[in-house]
Amino acid sequence: PEEMSQEPASGGDTATWAVPGLVFAAAAAGAYVAFSLRRSTKFRSQVVGIIPARYASSRFQGKPLVPILGKPMIQRTWERARLATTLNQLVVATDDERIAECCRIFGANVVMTSESCRNGTERCNEALQRLEKKYDIVVNIQGDEPLIQPEIIDGVVKALQAAPDAVFSTAVTSLKPEDASDPNRVKCVVDNRGYAIYFSRGLIPFNKLGKVSPDFPYLLHLGIQSYDAKFLGIYPELSPTPLQLEEDLEQLKVLENGYRMKVIKVNHDGHGVDTPEDVEKIESLMRERNLT
Repeated sequence: PEEMSQEPASGGDTATWAVPGLVFAAAAAGAYVAFSLRRSTKFRSQVVGIIPARYASSRFQGKPLVPILGKPMIQRTWERARLATTLNQLVVATDDERIAECCRIFGANVVMTSESCRNGTERCNEALQRLEKKYDIVVNIQGDEPLIQPEIIDGVVKALQAAPDAVFSTAVTSLKPEDASDPNRVKCVVDNRGYAIYFSRGLIPFNKLGKVSPDFPYLLHLGIQSYDAKFLGIYPELSPTPLQLEEDLEQLKVLENGYRMKVIKVNHDGHGVDTPEDVEKIESLMRERNLT
């Protein structure tokens, strides 16, 4: 993929990055620094991408190994992610030998993690501790997004590098009206400087009529997020929070503890695989786009 070029936007302190096929906006960082992070010529320069994968999923057992047009889904995701230009290393983190063996066969680096990891973020943190090299940024790449665009991975990395007051970055895209009531499609609202306010499985914002507004630009959260490596070491020590538990969304624990999260908006059809029925949809889309 082509390198992103930063160009000044018209008005305010907002900067716009243009990428072939994508356009997203990110506000310039404020003066407040979340936990003593300083800019330098090598600010958060070393980046590792980690694809957490577990076999025992309540909604879809063995999901990482499900075939997508003849290749395991975890392989499809890995092949897309390795095209990102900002990653110094890419690994799969799993607690299951079946997944590990599959990944070794197609050439991925594998880090074995414990079964006690409660979510993908904790699995990423454990994998980070097992790597010999030290990294500044960890990108959590969801294994159930086989069509993830490598430019989006690069986008969340560059957004975090440009925002020293944030410890976390993620991506959103436009929400389709038909997905408004789907609890598997997580919604997001942001402030006018590109920082996350809230995430929900319900439709946000919600209006008095209780209907989807045809004029409001609702946002769909994509399963890609990057963390400052120091913060990732802190995250597992934070106690579960009420909103996190109620919504079953781990990123809410970050916000509830007062940390800042940068959000980029991208043009991307969110095609995660949440249920067995989603596999056929993904395969049809890949045939249409000649991505077989």
